[in-house]
Amino acid sequence: MRKMPLVPIYQMPNTSKKHPHHKVWPYLLKRLAISRPNQVWCVDISYIPIRRGFLYLVGIMDWYSHKVLAWRLSNSVEADFCIEALKEAMAEYGPPETVNRD
Repeated sequence: MRKMPLVPIYQMPNTSKKHPHHKVWPYLLKRLAISRPNQVWCVDISYIPIRRGFLYLVGIMDWYSHKVLAWRLSNSVEADFCIEALKEAMAEYGPPETVNRD
């Protein structure tokens, strides 16, 4: 008996393909030596597939210590949950010199 392949019934995100008309900017932190906490934070958003769509996870991390400073989970891609996470991290650790977002 042949097995049926499992296929999702929802649209998968397509966030990794470059658009041919979008400019590629140089990476400005390439040669920066990160030598202390709060020098550079990174922010990233990821999606988590669930039965009826996606949840979105934003994380803020200190590049020097690799510590997760704040995170939030949302069922929409509104900016509010990202701003809340950034405000929480800044309230607890102070403002960073640089925030890197890819």
